[in-house]
Amino acid sequence: MIAVVSRARLDRMMTESQWQEQVVTYARLRGWKVVHFRPARTSRGWRTPPVQYDASGFPDLVLVKPGDRILYVELKSERGQLTKEQARWLAALDSTHAQTFCWRPSDWPTVQAVLSP
Repeated sequence: MIAVVSRARLDRMMTESQWQEQVVTYARLRGWKVVHFRPARTSRGWRTPPVQYDASGFPDLVLVKPGDRILYVELKSERGQLTKEQARWLAALDSTHAQTFCWRPSDWPTVQAVLSP
């Protein structure tokens, strides 16, 4: 017997790490350069080395389509919430007219549209 699972249920089950891998894989297939600064646990809590100063809350991904545009993307699971620092970074970047997004698994059609040529 084959179980049928709705897309909405799959979206709710997807972890942020799985979601990130899906977005990065798709972006790279579409010719985007992608960077992600991985946090590490230190004696002072989670830090994103070697980034210093105002790194807390910086978007998960920076995507660049050479010769075209740059995107700053925060990824969240369906239930995940933006922290104050994340919201501040997105607002600061948005104020420069940079393209900023907060994507959840249920935003997949939007992700595909934004990342497609």
